[in-house]
Amino acid sequence: MDLFGDLPEPERSPRPAAGKEAQKGPLLFDDLPPASSTDSGSGGPLLFDDLPPASSGDSGSLATSISQMVKTEGKGAKRKTSEEEKNGSEELVEKKVCKGDVISVEKTVKRCLLDTFKHTDEEFLKQASSQKPAWKDGSTATCVLAVDNILYIANLGDSRAILCRYNEESQKHAALSLSKEHNPTQYEERMRIQKAGGNVRDGRVLGVLEVSRSIGDGQYKRCGVTSVPDIRRCQLTPNDRFILLACDGLFKVFTPEEAVNFILSCLEDEKIQTREGKSAADARYEAACNRLANKAVQRGSADNVTVMVVRIGH
Repeated sequence: MDLFGDLPEPERSPRPAAGKEAQKGPLLFDDLPPASSTDSGSGGPLLFDDLPPASSGDSGSLATSISQMVKTEGKGAKRKTSEEEKNGSEELVEKKVCKGDVISVEKTVKRCLLDTFKHTDEEFLKQASSQKPAWKDGSTATCVLAVDNILYIANLGDSRAILCRYNEESQKHAALSLSKEHNPTQYEERMRIQKAGGNVRDGRVLGVLEVSRSIGDGQYKRCGVTSVPDIRRCQLTPNDRFILLACDGLFKVFTPEEAVNFILSCLEDEKIQTREGKSAADARYEAACNRLANKAVQRGSADNVTVMVVRIGH
């Protein structure tokens, strides 16, 4: 059983994703079995059948730019969750991911990601319950781990990861969705929530929570809201330019294709000044990241806006 849902082979020409309508098009990956509300990810099978061999080719360097526009509501708890998950991921990856055969590495990566999400959720809930008054915050999460030239994407909630890939046939850049949104109106998600004794009203869990999976949100855990992420795998190609990771505050006012094209236009802006110690490429990616977050606010996004752009260098 292949526990990773593979994205299309690099030779194919993926259709650009664009907002809600893009989800009605052809599937870009195979769904994993739905997680139960109590599944920690530790009980599932870890055997891989007929996995394609990973290429040993160089995926190039990765460089990251981050911009964050945070509203005051829930700021402390959500920021704390993000910091804990980042630190926890780095520590577990360093301890568990080692050189070995492809199957062993992939099993380790999957276990590492599942354990990290589970650990982060448990630790956050402990801290939340110890506060007076107790925190009722929660957070979505999207994590991209690069091992050689393979990306492993773990996500829950409605934050998203988008890959900018150049299509040689159309001679245009495409926005390829790497993650899967978890909405309580989706059949598998709604069934899990109802089985746990919860309900979905007005497209929300108990009529309140917009997402069906999250870190934190302790009061909804009994209703089937889980911290088990979806995990996907994607092989990088020489045509891949950058990865965009952002929360729903961006995608409420930008489609993925619009966001990718906005970044591309910034990267072509030769007027962006280079600061001391930064290359011209780094300066342009940093400017693109900041401009995109600012533009989302200008377009009227009333939610937190966090944008990360990871440059793929060759």
